Amino acid sequence: METVYQVSAGGVAHRTKNGLTEVVVIQTSSEGRWQLPKGIIDAGETAETAALREVREEAGIDCEVIEPLDEIEYWFVAAYDGPKKRYHKKVHFYLMKFLKGDVNDHDHEVIEARWVGIDEAESMLAFDSEKKLIVKAKNILEANR
Repeated sequence: METVYQVSAGGVAHRTKNGLTEVVVIQTSSEGRWQLPKGIIDAGETAETAALREVREEAGIDCEVIEPLDEIEYWFVAAYDGPKKRYHKKVHFYLMKFLKGDVNDHDHEVIEARWVGIDEAESMLAFDSEKKLIVKAKNILEANR
């Protein structure tokens, strides 16, 4: 089976509302699961630029990067364009601060984007690696208060 290597970027976008830290989660149209916004880095883009673009496209919001959060790697098998292939994916995640925008302004790849409390996000997310990113983001934000 052919192996495809992909490098992506995404973000844990946060805001404070009524004293509560909220983060954006998205529900994808293809799988219907809750996850963090992320996507493939385009030619000529830095990981940071791609992360900001993907959060804008998938969650409908503009952010600024606070700091790199972590990199996660995983494998999966899919048949996107013909025969099944094995994918090895690395994703650069950034902690981001919300600037402006509306989560209803997401692209067609997303069923829904929403703001949820940071603790609720941890329980909603489909992937353990992304749950760990939420915990790491929460710890950083609490340390910087």
